[in-house]
Amino acid sequence: MPSLLTLYRKIFFGRKPGWDQQPLPSVFVKATNVSVSAKKVAQYAEVCQFNFDKHILPPTYLYVLAFRLHATIFTHEAMTFPLLGMIHLKNSISVYRQVNVTEHVDVQCELSDSRTTDSGLEFDLVSKIYVADELVWEAFSTYLYRIEGKKRIRPPRASKMAWENVQQWTLPEGLGRQYANASGDYNLIHLHPILSKRFGFDRVLAHGMWSKARSMAYLMQFVGDKPFKLDVEFKLPVFMPSEVTFGYESIEGGKQFEMRDIKGRRPHLTGELTYLS
Repeated sequence: MPSLLTLYRKIFFGRKPGWDQQPLPSVFVKATNVSVSAKKVAQYAEVCQFNFDKHILPPTYLYVLAFRLHATIFTHEAMTFPLLGMIHLKNSISVYRQVNVTEHVDVQCELSDSRTTDSGLEFDLVSKIYVADELVWEAFSTYLYRIEGKKRIRPPRASKMAWENVQQWTLPEGLGRQYANASGDYNLIHLHPILSKRFGFDRVLAHGMWSKARSMAYLMQFVGDKPFKLDVEFKLPVFMPSEVTFGYESIEGGKQFEMRDIKGRRPHLTGELTYLS
């Protein structure tokens, strides 16, 4: 697997001429016979609040592997624009079966599509993980490169879902560093206020995929070993230190959920859990 630290050096310190107004080409990368560290998985599980039994991988942990290939694509010569400030809009994960920490996996990722929208250039990455020839996990991620002068979307409002039995979670300022140590995602805006201010943020931001993983950790009580799909959209950034609220309601075939601000008015993340069988 590629080193994220090496890739981040290219992302943060490399020079890009700017988007050439052309659609992005298809880019495919793959890593085979990849193993995971049980120690790192346990560290990840603790940060995201999964109950790790030392055998079954948390379902979002496999995104940690896929993200290394995402970063490889981000540094590809076809990506002519700077990636600082790029926004992760949405992420979908399908878990077809549980994966054991001792299993070796093949990881592949493809930049599959790109398009110009009212906000800028959107592009999609499709990630797949196999054990031997069996597809066990799949993810679909959409990113946005915001183009100056393009329309900015109004702040979203919370849905009308029932907001009952609400959980309240406290996020310390050091959570970003803890997640980075566990996942390898050392994006500077998540590490320290001094670094995040360099990129226009007053406070450090929580990783979007931590928010998804923390939500999944709570929802695991409804999943067990069933195959499922977890779709989320990232709405508003989560600044730290802070407190957030989390709630869900049952829908046909799954759960609808949101992570909101402490007052329950603005969504940081909206999502849907769907059982596949």
